[in-house]
Amino acid sequence: MTRIDLHSHSSVSDGSDTPAEVIGHAVAAGLDVLALTDHDTVGGVREAAEHLPKGFTLVPGMELSCAYRGSSVHLVSYLFDPEHPALVRELRRIRSDRASRAGEMVDKLQALGVAVTWERVLEIAGAGRDEYADANTIGRPHIARAIVEAGAARDVQDAFDRWIGSGGPAFASRYALDPVRAVELVRAAGGVCSLAHPGRAEGALNDAVPLELVERMAAAGLGGIEADHPAHNREETGYWRGVAADLGVVVTGSSDDHGSLTNRRLGCRTTDPAAFEELVAPATGAALILG
Repeated sequence: MTRIDLHSHSSVSDGSDTPAEVIGHAVAAGLDVLALTDHDTVGGVREAAEHLPKGFTLVPGMELSCAYRGSSVHLVSYLFDPEHPALVRELRRIRSDRASRAGEMVDKLQALGVAVTWERVLEIAGAGRDEYADANTIGRPHIARAIVEAGAARDVQDAFDRWIGSGGPAFASRYALDPVRAVELVRAAGGVCSLAHPGRAEGALNDAVPLELVERMAAAGLGGIEADHPAHNREETGYWRGVAADLGVVVTGSSDDHGSLTNRRLGCRTTDPAAFEELVAPATGAALILG
C-alpha cells in the first residue's frame, strides 16, 4: 500500500535537516509520497525535487500561518501556484513580520539576561544554506535552539515553556492570515489545503480550533482535516475524524516531522491513498513532482 505523509519541515523553516536530507529520511522510513510543507515558504521544494529516487512523489506545499482570536491556526497547503500575486504578497508580509518578531524576542531575552544574539539566530535559521537565504523562514524554534545553546533551557520545549511560548516573558505576537481568508487565497491560487493539528491551537484559545471556524473554512473550500497527527490522542483523533465526515472533507494523516527536533518521526502518521487522491483532485496551481 502506498504510504503518504502530508506534513514535514526542513531547515528552510524550522526543521533540522536540509530538504535533500528530508527526502533521504522519508525513503528510509518507507514512504512513497511526501509533502514538504515549510512554514510560509516553498523555498526547499527545488532542492528536494533534485533528490527524488525513482518512483517517489513529492507534493509541493507549505504550512500557512493563520490566526484567530489570539491563537495560531495552521493550514497545510498543497499544489498552489507559488507565483500567484495575492499569495506572494501575503507570504512576503508574513515572512517579514516573522523576522521582526524574532528580533523583538531576541531583544526581550537579552533584557532578561539570556545571552542570545541575533547573529546566532540567523546562523541557526540559515543552516549554512546561502542559496535559500531569501526563502528561509525565521521561527521560534531557531530562537529556542539559541536559548538552549546559551544555557538558559534544557531543550527546545523547555525554551518554549520558560521563555518564548504564548504568555512567556519573551513572547511577541506577529502578523498572520485569517483562516477563512487563507483558505480562499490558497484556492484562488489553484491549491488545496487541510487544517493542521486542529486539536492544538496555541495562544488565547489554548485548546482545539473552534468548530464554528472549521465550518466556515469548509464552506470556503477547505479540503481536509489533519485528524491523524502525533499530538492528538485517540479521543481527539476520533473527534476530528467525525468532524471531517460531517463536513464532507477528507481525513489527512501526517507526521509533522521537524527532523531531530521531533526524533525524525516521518511516516508515524499517514494519509489513506484514496483520501489523498480526493484531496488533490481539484488542484490546478502546480503538479506533483515524480522521481
